[in-house]
Amino acid sequence: MAARWIEASPKGIYVRPADAWIDPSVPVERALVTHGHADHARGGHGTSWATPETLAIMALRYGDIAGVPVAYGETVSLGPVDISYVPAGHVLGSAQILLEHAGERVVVTGDYKRRDDPTCAPFEPVPCDVLVTEATFGLPVFRHPPIGQEIDRLLGALHAAPERCVLVGAYALGKAQRVIAELRAHGHADPIYIHGALERMCDLYRDFGVELGELYPATAASAEQLRGKVVLCPPSALNDRWSRRLPDPITAMASGWMRVRQRARQKNVELPLVISDHADWDELTATIREVAPSEIWVTHGREEALVHWCGLHQMQARALALVGYEDEDEG
Repeated sequence: MAARWIEASPKGIYVRPADAWIDPSVPVERALVTHGHADHARGGHGTSWATPETLAIMALRYGDIAGVPVAYGETVSLGPVDISYVPAGHVLGSAQILLEHAGERVVVTGDYKRRDDPTCAPFEPVPCDVLVTEATFGLPVFRHPPIGQEIDRLLGALHAAPERCVLVGAYALGKAQRVIAELRAHGHADPIYIHGALERMCDLYRDFGVELGELYPATAASAEQLRGKVVLCPPSALNDRWSRRLPDPITAMASGWMRVRQRARQKNVELPLVISDHADWDELTATIREVAPSEIWVTHGREEALVHWCGLHQMQARALALVGYEDEDEG
């Protein structure tokens, strides 16, 4: 077994010679954080090492934190371990963590995707001895369509019913900003209206140079102003009292989970948009081939199918029993 100096426990991955944890689920003295989603970045750590963007997201969500910024491509050392942060393509500031020690290279992907995204740096494959990979969509049924196809469906629904609005449920960090940026890239120049829970994160993205165009608070607009417009909200607000004031909304949701029709029906989604910020099955398997590790550790997702695929291709793999990962709305 490779990399005996790292170990997995239910609360995260422990890097023993650095005395540090990667994305721990409980407060620790030293945390190496891959990105800002709440199932990976938590408050209460003694010190957090992360990209400047991720530290800003953590500060927005948790208040003052003791953080050490690590830019993409920069290497820091904790004890005898060299640590580098490499773009993961998941959300703003998301990173894979490369650990180098005792002649071995370990890459922890965190969450990642391989598709183009105008709101964050693209994924960079890193050759390594051990790959610790996510498997959120680690089943062959999950093959994400091109995002342009889903944005066209959204705009088609909007134009077909100008007396209504399209209300899109989108996770507050990453998904909402990506949907807005993709709408802009597809020529949608109209103001976009957003739920108050999205405002501060959209402002943070703008602070880091991500252009989102005209955004207005939906609560300040009349029903008449919202006709023929796109409105974004957190998935939890799709069917609550807040949405009842909207003009006969076409309820949409942007998530890789919208591939599963039962999930769309459960959430009363009229327009399921299969837009994911995670790698799909083909991208997971292609990345493993490209990185060519001698060992694969699979975590937070459909571990069994990906471990089985590795075995069929004569690759050594095992599933990790980590807890506290994966928000199903954040697909």
